[in-house]
Amino acid sequence: MTNIKVMYAGQQQQTITSLEVAEMVGREHKNVMQDIRKISADLGQLKIQPSSYFTESTYKNNQNKTQPMFLLTKQGCELYGNRMTGIEGTAFAIKYIERFNEMEQVIQHNLPTDPLELALTAALDTRKEVAAIKEDVDYLKDNMRINTYQEKTLQDIVKRKAMKALGGYKSLAYEMLANKVFRAAWRDFKNHFGISTYKELPAKRFDEGVKLLNYWEPGASLRMDIESYQNQQSLID
Repeated sequence: MTNIKVMYAGQQQQTITSLEVAEMVGREHKNVMQDIRKISADLGQLKIQPSSYFTESTYKNNQNKTQPMFLLTKQGCELYGNRMTGIEGTAFAIKYIERFNEMEQVIQHNLPTDPLELALTAALDTRKEVAAIKEDVDYLKDNMRINTYQEKTLQDIVKRKAMKALGGYKSLAYEMLANKVFRAAWRDFKNHFGISTYKELPAKRFDEGVKLLNYWEPGASLRMDIESYQNQQSLID
């Protein structure tokens, strides 16, 4: 069974996770999530704030990936249980009531009464939350890809380098080799970073990508092809 989520007085209400609910009712977690989203949508149409019943949150799965879940208050469990009838609804009611009773007992036995101890406990909880947030931020920094503006910046550099190498839009080399030069630039870029498209470039390596493209020049064989067309154009002109 998933660990009990205990909230001390002065914080938010005691809750259980949608993972626990899924285990209690014997359903896939994704299906429980769908149910809760549907109920939340119904509450919204009734002009009722779903936050008194369900709160969106996240958890780390076995692969250490952040996944969505909901936190359900006791009212939320009651509302969710109303969708079930017969023995299934009764069984769920017994399980979530027992779980909330367990949380109440944990609070009664572990909640500090000394004001200083209460403050220290709250500070420790806050520190843990900050550490968890920092961990999520670090994960995003490591995995976030470049944005649209950064994509455009890279495109502009490749365009500028290609135009310079080919001699401009009106050149014979551009007419015959433009696609080949652009492909070569992006191929070298993707090979350097080990990605399948330049849009997969990690945001933290954007400056390195800019530097690489500013250094880029067509390879020897491609330069010879460009020179050949430039020589033909000089004879025509």
